[in-house]
Amino acid sequence: MTTSAIQNSVSGYQIEVTSKRVRQAFQHRLTDAKINVTVDQWVLLQALDHKEGISQLELAKAVYKDQPSVTRILDLLVQKKMITRNPDPSDRRKFLIVLTKDGKAIISKIKPLVYTFRKQTFAGINPKALNQFQETLNTIFNNLQ
Repeated sequence: MTTSAIQNSVSGYQIEVTSKRVRQAFQHRLTDAKINVTVDQWVLLQALDHKEGISQLELAKAVYKDQPSVTRILDLLVQKKMITRNPDPSDRRKFLIVLTKDGKAIISKIKPLVYTFRKQTFAGINPKALNQFQETLNTIFNNLQ
């Protein structure tokens, strides 16, 4: 099979439905564990766990979501007392997003679920193939910038 034939046979649809299936399966894990967090909320919490005290714009860029969506998710996380919005001392128009004690606690609860979920998701795939898969996804991602 030629490269162009392979490229024509690879479907963006397969990437999309696999992504949705992963999200749905992880949401079920969260629900089964009685954790009141959605996958979208988890994505923001995880980003804040890596780099706390960033602006909403920086957070939106980090998770590749539009600002209105991030605003709605952050509003819910504020209601759940998992984050706070603190005024940016260098720019009064901006707020810095900070995890609360409850936010950090829920992250600690979710992390073991993530590790178990990833182990199940990638079961039966040898490390070399998994590494190649990650490189391929990174190439696709970079091709779309």
